[in-house]
Amino acid sequence: MNTAETLARFDAQMRRDLSPPHAGWRVERVGPVVRWVSPPDLTWGCGVQWTDLDEDTADGVIAEQVSYFAGLGRPFEWKTFGHDRPADLGARLRAAGLEAQDEEALVLGDVAEVAAATARAAPPPGVTLRCLDSGEPLDGIAALQFAVTGGDSAWLIADLRQEQRADPSALSIHVAEAEGQVVCAAWVRFHRGTEFASLWGGSTLPAWRRRGIYRSLVARRAAQARERGLRYLQVDASPDSRPILVRLGMHVVSTTTPYLWSSPSS
Repeated sequence: MNTAETLARFDAQMRRDLSPPHAGWRVERVGPVVRWVSPPDLTWGCGVQWTDLDEDTADGVIAEQVSYFAGLGRPFEWKTFGHDRPADLGARLRAAGLEAQDEEALVLGDVAEVAAATARAAPPPGVTLRCLDSGEPLDGIAALQFAVTGGDSAWLIADLRQEQRADPSALSIHVAEAEGQVVCAAWVRFHRGTEFASLWGGSTLPAWRRRGIYRSLVARRAAQARERGLRYLQVDASPDSRPILVRLGMHVVSTTTPYLWSSPSS
């Protein structure tokens, strides 16, 4: 895989020209900025998707986005990547009042290569993999997320359900089940008009880690992407999943860090 060429395709298809996930969203192209505005009944989804900035224009454009979303009364996310310009974009966002979240690795892979590398991947004895039917309850995933993170995952479950209702063909949710519970869950998004499928989730109960479950769920999702004729896989990878993905033939091509802004009065 030509990593420079694939990264350029990612920027064009998955950031600059990507369509929002649901009907009712607005895509606004203002000068060097592409931003999304989600429907007003959602508390999330507003954000800056792509920019083409330099040292002379960055601060003014940042101030414009803060003013714009403040005028809407909406919080927003500015998702940066390590190769974005200017090089100190993150520092400029922090100076404008945005809060940095955890950095992850941007990992890209060739679908055919990953599918070949995982062709023999299988879960351990006692673990069953399956793809959830559209509309099937997601209570097992909610319980898994609570066990792993201890946080409220109601927002995640609501988002997944809404995505399934809006376009069941664009989202595929997979679970690994054992002893009557979901021990790992992961999903794949198929982005219309692009060559990419993106992989998400992958949280695994501690007692079931290092047994090849995450790898086997990567295999299932890569196979789905190949069946649909897609060319690339994309993952925002945590430190836990990054080495697994690299062993499967994927490539760390950049980093990604979300920056969040919310009204001081909220």
